[in-house]
Amino acid sequence: MNAQGELVRFLIIDDHPLFREALHSAIQLAYPEVETVEARTIAEANELLSAGKPFDLALLDLNMPDVSGFEGLLQLRTRHPRLPIVVVSGHEDPRIISETLSYGAAGFIPKSSRKSDLAAAIRAVMEGQVHVPEGYEGKPPDADSADRVEMVSRLAKLTPQQLRVLQMLRQGLLNKQIAYELQVGETTVKAHVSEILRKLNVYSRTQAVIEVSKLDNADLFRDPTGL
Repeated sequence: MNAQGELVRFLIIDDHPLFREALHSAIQLAYPEVETVEARTIAEANELLSAGKPFDLALLDLNMPDVSGFEGLLQLRTRHPRLPIVVVSGHEDPRIISETLSYGAAGFIPKSSRKSDLAAAIRAVMEGQVHVPEGYEGKPPDADSADRVEMVSRLAKLTPQQLRVLQMLRQGLLNKQIAYELQVGETTVKAHVSEILRKLNVYSRTQAVIEVSKLDNADLFRDPTGL
């Protein structure tokens, strides 16, 4: 059961049936009373996450057929920023682990882990910890790091309307969709996006989303006037 007394729901995102079965077994070891749903692509995962009851945790393989590199993780973090995501991957390079954590993952679990270790890692993340493999020398991102403070300072320069546009960018909306929601012209939206990129000192919409996804919603949507 989760904090609301409801059945815990996990989403397994992996295109290999044998490993989905292994993850399901590890999940049941950690949480005997659990509802597990499976997705074979990132597109399927997004559909499941956008419909029906919310999930408590997603377990994601980086190597998915419909994306490359970190695209799957970034899509999920952008569209579902409140969902804890743990990457379960066969790639155990420390640089990949560090980058995974920098993009806001709640943990990284090697696929070579024993079932008991997988279960322990899942429990740790559900208790609010950031899980990293044993022997990993890097550290999880520091919430009070200089980079975070600098980005919060840049966010404070955005106007309320620019913050609303930024929120919609994080939801994956296109310019015409943002224009419809705000009842303004696409030219106005493009101007807002250009100003957002300039003020955040980034070069693309994707980079803006990546950077702000590392922050808490409280940091992202605080009153830019400081009041």
